[in-house]
Amino acid sequence: MFSIHKRITLIIVLMLSTTSIALAQNKKTVYLDKNAPIEERVKDLLSRMTLEEKAGQLNQLNYGMFTGPDNKVDGEQEKLDQVKQGKVGSFLNTLGVSKIKKVQQIAVEQSRLKIPLLFGFDVIHGYKTLFPIPLAEACSWDMDQVFLNSRIAAKESAASGLNWAFAPMCDISNDPRWGRVMEGAGEDPYYGSVIAAARVKGFQGNLESVFDILACVKHFAVYGAVEAGREYNNVDVSRVAFYNKYLPPYEAAVKAGAATVMTSFNVFDGVPASGNSFLLTDILQKKLGFKGFVVSDWNAFAEMIAHGYAEDKKDAVYKALKAGSMMDMESRTAIKFLPELVKEGKLTEEEVDKAVGSILYYKFKLGLFENPYKFLDEKREKENVFNAENRKMAKEAAEKSILLLKNNNEILPLKNPNQKIALIGFYANSKTDMVDMWKASADAQDCVTIYEGLKKQFSNLTFTEGYKQDNSTSQELLNQAVKNAENAEVVIVNIGITSNLSGEDKSLADINIPEGQLKLLKALKETGKPIVILVSSGRPMILNEVQNLSDALVQCWILGTESGNAIAEVLSGKYNPSAKTVMSFPYALGQIPVYYNHFNTGRPAPDPNAKEKPADFYSRFHDIPNEPLYPFGYGLSYTTFKYSNFKLSAPVMNEDGFLSVTADLQNTGKYDGEEVVQLYIQDVTASIVRPVKELKGFKKVLVKAGEKTTIEFKIKPEDLSFFDQNGKSILEKGKFNVYMGGNSRDVLAASFELR
Repeated sequence: MFSIHKRITLIIVLMLSTTSIALAQNKKTVYLDKNAPIEERVKDLLSRMTLEEKAGQLNQLNYGMFTGPDNKVDGEQEKLDQVKQGKVGSFLNTLGVSKIKKVQQIAVEQSRLKIPLLFGFDVIHGYKTLFPIPLAEACSWDMDQVFLNSRIAAKESAASGLNWAFAPMCDISNDPRWGRVMEGAGEDPYYGSVIAAARVKGFQGNLESVFDILACVKHFAVYGAVEAGREYNNVDVSRVAFYNKYLPPYEAAVKAGAATVMTSFNVFDGVPASGNSFLLTDILQKKLGFKGFVVSDWNAFAEMIAHGYAEDKKDAVYKALKAGSMMDMESRTAIKFLPELVKEGKLTEEEVDKAVGSILYYKFKLGLFENPYKFLDEKREKENVFNAENRKMAKEAAEKSILLLKNNNEILPLKNPNQKIALIGFYANSKTDMVDMWKASADAQDCVTIYEGLKKQFSNLTFTEGYKQDNSTSQELLNQAVKNAENAEVVIVNIGITSNLSGEDKSLADINIPEGQLKLLKALKETGKPIVILVSSGRPMILNEVQNLSDALVQCWILGTESGNAIAEVLSGKYNPSAKTVMSFPYALGQIPVYYNHFNTGRPAPDPNAKEKPADFYSRFHDIPNEPLYPFGYGLSYTTFKYSNFKLSAPVMNEDGFLSVTADLQNTGKYDGEEVVQLYIQDVTASIVRPVKELKGFKKVLVKAGEKTTIEFKIKPEDLSFFDQNGKSILEKGKFNVYMGGNSRDVLAASFELR
């Protein structure tokens, strides 16, 4: 029997327990109070969640068919059951208002805490209305257009129920063999930074309207430096390169307010990015001040096992969360092992709460707790997806992305709509070859082919294939093409590679133009007819032989829904091309990587214009030039521009001052045109070797035929600084060269001294 003291103690315990339960039941539900600060709402919600529910918020699943734990394929009902149990925080690849609404209803009406889900998708260059691939879009050098493209992509995505886009990609890359160069902004860190900020702001707006969605900066970090351009491959770069070349675009995106960051597949300093505390904690959180949440790339937590960094999935999620990773995309390690790791004391609940709280913050920020169906309006979906206005904007974006690389004897533009034109090339009339793997929800049948676009403007247009879809040709196809060419006044040939060879897992060892297409070009050249070559590709190709077979050469990229209409506008002269390269075009395969902002060696190649040159023993190829075929920043117009009167405001600049740089720009041709004026600097002598040129500014200006304008840039101290191997910003006195021109090669030059 209990003693009197034990009975009293038991009564007190029961009373306290009953009181605690009553207090808990009467406790104000702060997380549902829309007037409470988000931080307080997050804290309150975390206090109510079980470890299993917290693990669920870190668990992102693919809504389509996928292989789950133990190779089990989950059906739709099993996924919905997991949502009901609070075991899922977000889905990817769930599309359309009706489908998303069905899933969201389960989360907010049948789960214990009614936490809404996030729905993400790879919206790389548009949702239903496709814009030019990001690499092509970057060639516009038009930040208003870049912002607008992302804004419309966000609007269509949000109208379709999504609230998160896995974009922009901010990886700097010098290697066109890498399929994912199509997702980025090229090889320059300054320009990549400006693009990254514009894209983030386009996607996110102020995160308050029904058309604002979360942006995701990827792939953190240095994924663009994969060896040999091979997808998922190793990365090994110096800390100097990391801070000066690769980090700036990620930093610009974070400072623009990016809500989320995605880890990359590669290692950095021998540690996989998803488990790399230097990248995710020291750099992302502490140095860049990132306050959002980090999501892995697909299965990246579990892939640390194959890297040889994690022993098993339990070890993988432990190392990922310790490093600063948060949401687990599809490897299901967090949902399975997180509670166990906390109970074992390997992870603290505070560490878990930091990760979960970061995700919950943006669910509150988006207003999903007040209105979980905020993005789910079928009327809005119908009105805002793939409408006429969006297509108009896609056409304008495509026009600005088209590169004119060669135009002998002013063969372009084709001003006569009755001119007899032979259009040749399988891709020119293949709708299925107009969309890449990142087509989102676009339908290839909605795209305007080159043939369809040109046919509207040129009534005497005839078409033959010339080669097959696999790029091979036959004598019969060649004969048909030659006959078509002989009956025409101008021949337009569309070559390149299928758009299906662009994007993730689309690396190529050989980016030469296919042999069958070259055979076609040589046969057409023998007809003696003027040849306009249109190159369709998701990366810079090697065009050295092609340019010699052309009278005019146009890089068309993958331009999206309005491809054919945009190309027709450019070829007919209704739009004067203004695009400039953002990646150097290699002269030959063995030259890769080739890029403008390289370091000099101790034995640099001589200036090709120098009167005296060393005979031997300097850095060079013996069989090809060192320089690319087309340099960074290069692109022609139907008009011509002349730079003159290049001046600096002073020969000396103080550390706390600035320098004004001016030049006159004259349109010396027959057409009004836009020119991208570019400013470069070189730190001649520094404690760490600096590139031969670095882009520090640009302006896209319209100059009417025959007119002249003065272009001015201001050089500030921060334009002259760089980072050491510890990430410390350094500004050193000494001599600087400054350059201005229409590309990185053809520039006017001057010098000044920083004191």
